[in-house]
Formats: sequence, C-alpha cells, structure tokens
Amino acid sequence: MDYDYKKEPRGVFFLIDNKSFYASVEAVMRGLNPLKVALVVMSEQENTNGGLILATSPEAKKLFHLQANVSRQRDLPQDSRLKVVPPRMNLYIQRNLQINNIFRRFVADEDLWSYSIDESILDLTHSWRLFGDSPREVAQLIQHTVRKELGLYTTIGIGDNPVQAKIALDIYAKHTPTFISEIHYETVADKIWTVPDMTDIWSIAHRTAAHLNRMGIHNMKELAHANPFYLRSEMGIVGTQLFAIAWGVDRTQLSRRPRVKEASIGNSQVLPRDYRDQQEIETVIKEIGEQVASRLRHHHKQAGCLSLGIGFSYAASEADGRDGFSQSIKIDATDSNVAIVRQLIQLFRKHWEGQTVRNVAVYTSRLNTKQGQQLTLFTNPERQIKDANFEGIVDQIRDRFGFKALIYASSLLRGGTAVQRASLVGGHNGGNAYE
Repeated sequence: MDYDYKKEPRGVFFLIDNKSFYASVEAVMRGLNPLKVALVVMSEQENTNGGLILATSPEAKKLFHLQANVSRQRDLPQDSRLKVVPPRMNLYIQRNLQINNIFRRFVADEDLWSYSIDESILDLTHSWRLFGDSPREVAQLIQHTVRKELGLYTTIGIGDNPVQAKIALDIYAKHTPTFISEIHYETVADKIWTVPDMTDIWSIAHRTAAHLNRMGIHNMKELAHANPFYLRSEMGIVGTQLFAIAWGVDRTQLSRRPRVKEASIGNSQVLPRDYRDQQEIETVIKEIGEQVASRLRHHHKQAGCLSLGIGFSYAASEADGRDGFSQSIKIDATDSNVAIVRQLIQLFRKHWEGQTVRNVAVYTSRLNTKQGQQLTLFTNPERQIKDANFEGIVDQIRDRFGFKALIYASSLLRGGTAVQRASLVGGHNGGNAYE
C-alpha cells in the first residue's frame, strides 16, 4: 500500500532543541564549553525526595552514564571531574526568552511556537529564502547565531511538516556531527519505518507500544501498513493519529492556535514526603485551594465546578490497588477562598480512607466572567462583602510585595508547603537570573 502525498501540505518546518539546556546554561555561566564539561543540575533534596538530576551535560552522560529525571543523588560518582550545581529556573526562563527572540528574526510571531522550555517549532515556509540558499543553510545560520550570542548549542530537525521535523530531531539530529537532520515525504520509508524501537517515536509510550504489539504491530513499517479502520476501531482517534505519524503526515498549521473547549484553572503539587496525618493533608489542600481561588480572582473568573485529585504514595498504591482518586462537584459560581476550601475539604473527607498521600491537585471548571458578587440568605451581607474585599486586598499586597508578604498562620503548621513553594519556579529553585 502506498500513500498519495500530493494532497498533503508541504512546508519548511524546523524543530529546534537547546542541547542539554539547563546544564548548558550553567556551563556557559561558568565560562565552560557545554559539550566538554561534565556537569549535572541537581534539584533540592527536600523538593524531590532525596535529590533528582534535572539535566546532564553530554560529557556527564558519556563518562558517568547519568540520565536526567532518572538518576538521583545516590547515583553520583565521587569524581572530581563532575560538577554538581543547583537549578536556577529564572535563569533558564530568561535564556528561553532570549533564544526565542533570536528565532523571531527568522519567522513572524504567528509562525513560532515555543513547544517547551527547551524546544521551539518554526514555520519557515514563507521566509527561509530570505536567509539562505537552502533550509539546511538557514538552520546552520540559526545555530551559529545562538552559539555566538548565548554560547549554547542547538540541534535542528527539518521536515515538510512538524511531525517530520520532530522525528528528525529526536532520532537523527542529536547524533549527527552538525546536529541537523531532515525528513521529507520521499524519505519516510528510510527514516521513519526503519526506527527499531517504536517508543523512540514522539507520542508512542510503552503502554501504547504494548497495545500495538497485542494487535500484531511491532514496528513503524507494520504500523504504516496496518488497516487504518482497524486502528481506529481498537484505539479511537489515537489509532488514526499513529497511522498518520507512521506515514509522516501532519496537517498542523502553527498560525492556527488550538482552541480550548473549556477553560480550567488549577494547580497541583507533588509533596516533599509521604503525608499520613489528616490535618497535614488538609493544610496542603487549603493552601492549594486558596492559590487557585486567587488565580480565579486574578482572571476575573468564577468557578462552577471543583475537582480534587489525590495521589497515593507508591506503597499505598500497591496496597490499595489504585493510584489515588479524583472527584468533582458542581458548586454555586464563586471565587471565594472560604467557599472553595470548604468544598474541597468535604470532598477529601468523603473519599479519603487513610491512605498515605503524595500528590494533591485542585482544578476548577465551568468558568464564567465575574459580573458581581452573589450574596446568600444565610450569611450577613456586610460580612460577605468584607470577606470578599479582604481577599482582594491580600491579593493586591501579594502582587506588589510577593506571596510571603502575607501568609495565613495555617501555612506555618507542620505539613504546610506554601511558604517554601513561594520561592520555587516550576517546582524547583528559581535562583537569580543575574547571578
């Protein structure tokens, strides 16, 4: 079976990755070559249950076989060649903004999508000819510019669409001397079907691969030649998407940003240790609930539905047979700390059966724009108005002077995490971007 690509869109897409981003930024800040120094970025022990390696330089991977988000502090060798540094998330965010500003010299804003803190997608279909005689030459110019101005190395996958560029980046570019690779419709059979492990392909995780294996599909070539109707009947829309990936087909247009069907505002936290005490768990729920309520007020929204997710520790999951529970409840539209926290605590007490907790998540949905304050018959109107004004004043003070300018006394109780989390960015030490 052959695929007719004549009707498929053909553009020039770059997927650019900042090589070993956190580790490279730290190396450059120390005047070191990111590709030649053995360096790891190690998270704080209290935030990751003993310290987790967030990033490793290529040399650290080569010499000590350390892996980001897998290796822990106990895996570090006692070797003077290895540099271990703490994370500085504010610095990495600043570098990400600088890198994307460089990309904006080559594409319009609507043709740039910051895919993650270290990856960006660029649609150069209409602009690459302004900068070189071929897309590869433009890719080399972008690499040279980032390297010259920021000291960082980039790897680039080039394709006729974003999925081709992504696979070219992940599978090939990172292992070539130039850090550049290309996939086009004409090379799908050679570049995609020959990938030995399906889990190396973006969006195919181990569970998805196991499902495909049970269907008699063990590699990308077999996936490409499977019956697409069978894939859809077995896996739903995911089956159709996987079939398209196997053929290198992607009709994404970066300038058309996806619309979110229903907005949601929430937050979650992986706890720094196992929580067994009910009061401690409820303290964290209260803190996160108040944080979400504050975000609602910031966006001038009220929520008509609350969701509470509780994740159990590994041992509790093994004993219970569940990873945790998630429950939702419809409420009268509100952005009030008191109303939201009260409902969350009731949900927790109703469904928690004493399991050890390691993760807490709070989300709100059914959002509507706040037009005014809904009063109730069961509370003094003046009291309700004063409470709402008080929460607004607290928000303003925190916006101006920082979260820790005003904190609730409950956050100082054992188990409270709000004060410590206030100094984190992305769950890790924010550091000083100008150090």
